[in-house]
Amino acid sequence: MYTEKVMDHFQHPRNVGEIENASGMGTIGNAKCGDIMRIYLDIDENQIIRDVKFKTFGCGAAVATSSMATEMVKGKSVQEAMAVTNKAVMEALDGLPPVKVHCSLLAEEAIHAALWDYAAKNGIKIEGLEKPKSDIGEEAEEEDY
Repeated sequence: MYTEKVMDHFQHPRNVGEIENASGMGTIGNAKCGDIMRIYLDIDENQIIRDVKFKTFGCGAAVATSSMATEMVKGKSVQEAMAVTNKAVMEALDGLPPVKVHCSLLAEEAIHAALWDYAAKNGIKIEGLEKPKSDIGEEAEEEDY
């Protein structure tokens, strides 16, 4: 059912925890399944993500997508982090079962929410970034399939 990469990131998640005084923090949930994901970003003066941590309450796929998404943005510029999509997270994990695709969407949206918080705190605009939703509902999931 789950790929080896999904199992590895679930059993040995990377970047778990919090960042005190984070440059940006975003929390996204899915009321339907109960998953909640929080991403913390530490961004330097050159808009490079120095560190990233996550806390996720949810299923194994939610933990795995959080872990993989943090790995994908660490060391990247803010603009490069914007390019991390739910599809990219799924591909990096060698796929997810269809009923777990929403977990990768949570990861993408949590990164965007943390970037939104960073932009708001610093009075800047990040090209292509839209105000995030706090809850990913069924409508958003269906659009991304």
